[in-house]
Amino acid sequence: MIEIALHVLLLLVMPPFLLGVINKTKAWFGGRKGVPFLQVYYDIFKLFRKGMVFSVTTTWIFRVGPLVTITVLLIAGLLIPMGSFNAPISFTGDLILFAYLFGLSRFFTTAAALDTGSSFEGMGAAREVTFACFSEPALFFAFLVLAKISGTLSLTPMLHGPLNEYSAIVAAPLVLIAIGVFIVLLAESCRIPVDDPNTHLELTMIHEVMVLDHSGPLFGVITYASSIKLFVLSALLLHIMLPFQLDQVWLNWILFVVEMVGIAVIIGVTESVMARLQLLHIPYLLISALLFCAFGFILLIR
Repeated sequence: MIEIALHVLLLLVMPPFLLGVINKTKAWFGGRKGVPFLQVYYDIFKLFRKGMVFSVTTTWIFRVGPLVTITVLLIAGLLIPMGSFNAPISFTGDLILFAYLFGLSRFFTTAAALDTGSSFEGMGAAREVTFACFSEPALFFAFLVLAKISGTLSLTPMLHGPLNEYSAIVAAPLVLIAIGVFIVLLAESCRIPVDDPNTHLELTMIHEVMVLDHSGPLFGVITYASSIKLFVLSALLLHIMLPFQLDQVWLNWILFVVEMVGIAVIIGVTESVMARLQLLHIPYLLISALLFCAFGFILLIR
């Protein structure tokens, strides 16, 4: 019960902090002091205290979309183990549920954008679902590699078992899918070079354009949900890159938190040294993620 409570606590509390680490890292690279690490928490709390404005053209879909999105992302977070501990929810085939929970969150986000009747938000929704056609197969190929290595179709043993007595054999496939999953993480979390969460340019906006009509608590929920998606995908990547097992229970939790912060720093460095890609070049990047993961699977079945 203590492990489950700590899992839920980290899932609820830590995600906005990762965004703060990314922002601080980018500020350091730019020679600036930057906003405090906890600024995202302040912004979310401020949004929850504001009122909401709704267009007369919107329906219940516009209001329910952010709530469904954050709910399914929290469920997805319960399927991913943290450190060497088991996930609270684990069963054979839960990797399919994990992938489709992300698909369900995307469906309601785009549906809420289309519900406004704005062609501008419809443009962003079209871009979102188009790029998802490349990122989702890459994620499934990564799962195939992990399933082949671990001999199971459950996420917890899949992510706990990449390193075994055959570690030299599986090293190359794990490196390949780690690269692919990192690209998927950047795409799904709307980070540079795929998207820029700070942009408001019509020709480059993807996720931000879909949530322009949301305000107050609903926009706070969207901001919080985006941080949870980043947290969950970072935890998935962490288990592929650095699976670990320590004898001391508390050190496992501390090590997990430190390594998650390290991934946030890597994302911040990536955004600092790269520019956002042109819109027409983004599919090439996502196809490369798909190829990395597919080649990792081919190496295992050769």
